[in-house]
Amino acid sequence: MIVVTTEQIEGKRITETLGLVRGSTIRARHMGRDIMAGLRNIVGGEVKDYTVMLAQAREEAIQRMIEQAEKMGANAIVGTRFVTSMVMSGAAEMVAYGTAVKVA
Repeated sequence: MIVVTTEQIEGKRITETLGLVRGSTIRARHMGRDIMAGLRNIVGGEVKDYTVMLAQAREEAIQRMIEQAEKMGANAIVGTRFVTSMVMSGAAEMVAYGTAVKVA
C-alpha cells in the first residue's frame, strides 16, 4: 500500500477514487509517566515516554486506515493527514485520514 501526503504519486496515475479512509486510536497517559513528565517540564527537554506513545498511536492509526482502504480495494492512499485531540483529561485521540485510490 502506497501512503503519501501529496495529492498525486510521482510516476503513478490515479485510475479510481474510492473515498475517505481513516483510522484512529485513543491513548491514555500513565500516572508514573506524568510524574516524570512534570519533572522534565521543570528542567526542560524531550519527554521521551510521550514521544514514544504518540509515535505508537500514529502507527496504529495508519495501520487501521490502511486496513479500511484495503477493504475498499485501494492500492494507495493520497492526501494523508494526522489530527490529534484531547478527548478527556489524560487521554488523546490520534486520527490518520486520507483518500483511498487505485493507481496504475
